[in-house]
Amino acid sequence: MRPILIGAGRGSRLEHQTDDLPKTLVHVMGKPMIEWILDSLGEAGFARKDVVYICGYKAEVLRARYPEFTFVENTDWPNNNILASLMYARAYLGTGFVSSYTDILYRGAVVSALVASRADKVVACDTDWRRRYVRRTNHPESDAEKMRAEGDRVVDMSRTIRSEEASGEFIGVAKFSPAGALELMEAYDEAKAHCATLGDRPFAKAYLIHLFQRMIQRGSAFHRVDTHGGYMELDTLQDLAFAKSWWEGGS
Repeated sequence: MRPILIGAGRGSRLEHQTDDLPKTLVHVMGKPMIEWILDSLGEAGFARKDVVYICGYKAEVLRARYPEFTFVENTDWPNNNILASLMYARAYLGTGFVSSYTDILYRGAVVSALVASRADKVVACDTDWRRRYVRRTNHPESDAEKMRAEGDRVVDMSRTIRSEEASGEFIGVAKFSPAGALELMEAYDEAKAHCATLGDRPFAKAYLIHLFQRMIQRGSAFHRVDTHGGYMELDTLQDLAFAKSWWEGGS
């Protein structure tokens, strides 16, 4: 099992911060976002040489800085999105993987919990998610990748879930066993063959949760592990300004 980091896009909402750098190299609380991610993966037993990185914008900068990574390049990154990007690493998915967005920070404990789970498809859920949206005017709650769950089984994943009904927010980190990875790839191929859109998006622009939701609706079992805070997304300059207070547990 290897960690797959999905980081092909530019991150234009960070404005000048990504003029010369890919988004994941923007500094947060003293070091690049990716260094926080690598530290958390390291707590769960993953070495840097294990990382498969899906690059795109400013790929050469990442390749120079992290020669120990295995790189896969999303050559069409301006025209696609996270789901399509993940499939560029298809050759590395079949043995199982932990996938992660690269514009987020999270604790190593949640990665360890994902790896320890016996379920084939497991997503990480922040149950303390709403505190980060109190003053987050540039990225409202309606944009959160929310989930509803019955116990640890996820029954719904969508941005359209009412906040009051959500069990938490998907943090962008998930684990798939070899069997789960095979099911995911088969579901992707089936959807690509039959769907011009996925959720409310053109297929090429779909997010991971759009495919997850389609699978859930067809009876596929997704489970969750929880983090109670200890997670944040850095999508805008406003997010960078709030990062320290979020990480320390305030709103």
